[in-house]
Amino acid sequence: MPSFTRMPRLGVNIDHVATIRQARGGREPDPVWAAAMAELGGAEGITIHLREDRRHIVDRDLRLLRETVQTRLNLECAVEPAIITIAIESRPDQITLVPERREELTTEGGLDVANGGARVADAVKRLHDAGLEVSMFIDPSIRQVEASAALGVHAVELHTGQFADAPFGKARDAELQALIEASAATRAAGLTLHAGHGLNYVNVADVAAIDDMAELNIGHSIVSRAIFVGLERAVREMKEAIDRAADRKAATNKRL
Repeated sequence: MPSFTRMPRLGVNIDHVATIRQARGGREPDPVWAAAMAELGGAEGITIHLREDRRHIVDRDLRLLRETVQTRLNLECAVEPAIITIAIESRPDQITLVPERREELTTEGGLDVANGGARVADAVKRLHDAGLEVSMFIDPSIRQVEASAALGVHAVELHTGQFADAPFGKARDAELQALIEASAATRAAGLTLHAGHGLNYVNVADVAAIDDMAELNIGHSIVSRAIFVGLERAVREMKEAIDRAADRKAATNKRL
């Protein structure tokens, strides 16, 4: 019988709040306020990406969020030495290593850990030496899972973008199967299972129901909905969507 003991915790990515602020170069909306509202809505973590070009989250945000977040602060960053230094100095609850290209609108895929060589290994070692928890943002590939496990990281976050973009039917089913197989490899390697990118109120259920899914990181869909219903309610409604997936999975297991 498949195991399923709890619903995944929800990490809310607030980068897009900072994107709106940066569009005018002013001080509002403040992502620090957004983090507080997300937590009031039930978020169990706050995720931010400090990019090299500081296109949305800036150093000031990281500093204040480290002081004010009441749940868990998950910092996404590239494996660039200068950014790793900032990550070590800020000491978030979790570092998620991600790929980064200046010209991309958003993260386009997972970090290629298998071919990352010394560059990735050195970043992980620096973070581990500092006593920080490390997660890898990777494509749903068994090879990438195994490469991540070999570096001794705590968790992997499976990139769900291809699943989210696939049309309903056989294409989406195939992408979901890839996520399920990579999830099984993650559990077999003794790593904690996370997922994120492109998840929304409609497609989150299938990913939330994967066995032993511990964390889902979702941003764009929640911030988009918040324009119409407010951030606290948007977070609460996403948590309800995740809860429904958990209830559905529990009912399925009961019938087996």
